[in-house]
Amino acid sequence: MGTDKDVVVACSTGCFEVSTTIFPYTSWNVPYIHTAFGNGAATCAGVETAYRALKKKGKISEEMRFVNFAGDGGTYDIGLQALSGAMERGHKMLFVCLNNEAYMNTGIQRSSATGMGASTTTSWAGKVSPGKKEFPKDMTQIMAAHGIPYVAQTGPHAWRDLVSKSSKAFECDGPSFINAIAPCPRGWRFPSDKTVEISRLAAETCIWPLYEVVDGTEYALSAESLRIAEGKAEKKPVTAWIDSQGRFKHLKDPKWASVVDSIQNETDRKWKALLRLCGL
Repeated sequence: MGTDKDVVVACSTGCFEVSTTIFPYTSWNVPYIHTAFGNGAATCAGVETAYRALKKKGKISEEMRFVNFAGDGGTYDIGLQALSGAMERGHKMLFVCLNNEAYMNTGIQRSSATGMGASTTTSWAGKVSPGKKEFPKDMTQIMAAHGIPYVAQTGPHAWRDLVSKSSKAFECDGPSFINAIAPCPRGWRFPSDKTVEISRLAAETCIWPLYEVVDGTEYALSAESLRIAEGKAEKKPVTAWIDSQGRFKHLKDPKWASVVDSIQNETDRKWKALLRLCGL
């Protein structure tokens, strides 16, 4: 919905790939390439390069757009090198991270996108562990630091915001990156009919602010995040986020109160830093 041009899709191995195209079946009706976890951006960049070469030779005249979809494992971790390289080289392509904050496709293992305190199959919560001990990597800021034309965070609940940012990303005449939170009922432990509600809650608690960055320097908030900054909406406490998901249920024990405080303090620190970047 973000472009009226023909689109070529590359898709790194992950939940999105598995749920939409199991050989010999597919849900896609556009040119589609399935790649490994780590080389999605390289594959998409290669196709975009071939397109430019063929267009220069006069063998292609159509205007096309190129997008790679990947999960947080194929973005934050395994695919980071290929992604950074494609952005640095300036390929005219959009990279979309569908961020469900763990390796959900292979068994709910923690990734560097997993939130502090989350219980996963490789960061168990127990009598002596509160779950994952580290804060998640800020991949959106890492991509903004590349100085590329367009970077954004969004979520499925804010569909107008998502389509608007997708359009900007496709038409920015250079590399672009969208980090979209993707609530996972199985891994996050909540009823599937609460998916949109959980996505909205991520923005309302400022766990996942909605914003965009143009040319690495021009920051702007959108949707719920802008309303919170303007005082038109409530900034909810992170306890609302924690209480909504089973992966955090152990944090309700008073023994882990310090972990909850750490999550709140870090969320507040990053929110204030983002407001400064936005000139607010």
